[in-house]
Amino acid sequence: MSSAPVVGAWYRTQEGDLLEVVAWDREDETVEVQFYDGTVEEYDLESWEILETRPAEPPEDWSGSLDLMSEDYGVDRDNPAGDTHSNPLDEMDLNKQ
Repeated sequence: MSSAPVVGAWYRTQEGDLLEVVAWDREDETVEVQFYDGTVEEYDLESWEILETRPAEPPEDWSGSLDLMSEDYGVDRDNPAGDTHSNPLDEMDLNKQ
């Protein structure tokens, strides 16, 4: 049995699909979710219960719903910018008088 939906919380279905609750209308008893791939669905409360979701951690890779290729990130994820900085003191010539 699924727990009550929490807006902003991430859940995983029994099939392994990752989704975030983006709206919950208690008056209409509907839950709107966005799946990791960007698909948006609306469920009535009974259908939400049938999904049998369980709480999950948010995805580390934010690009799921954006349909981006790795070249589109604008950064080289294999070589972080922080690895290219050198210590300026290493460049000093200490033998100069």
